[in-house]
Amino acid sequence: MKTSNYVKELREESVAALQEQLVAAKKELFNLRFQNATNQLDNTSRIKEVRKNIARIQTIITEKAKEA
Repeated sequence: MKTSNYVKELREESVAALQEQLVAAKKELFNLRFQNATNQLDNTSRIKEVRKNIARIQTIITEKAKEA
């Protein structure tokens, strides 16, 4: 249920807001990878979660571009 609510929230956002969220998610992924490489990351499953969120955001941006 958590992901369906997240996707609903994403669909309500504008493309500009989605682009900002995409940049923030990519920065977070970079930081997580850096922490993982230096053995400072406790929750490694967060990397997978952020990667999937990036894919969700990109999918919704593509859908909105096709609608316009």
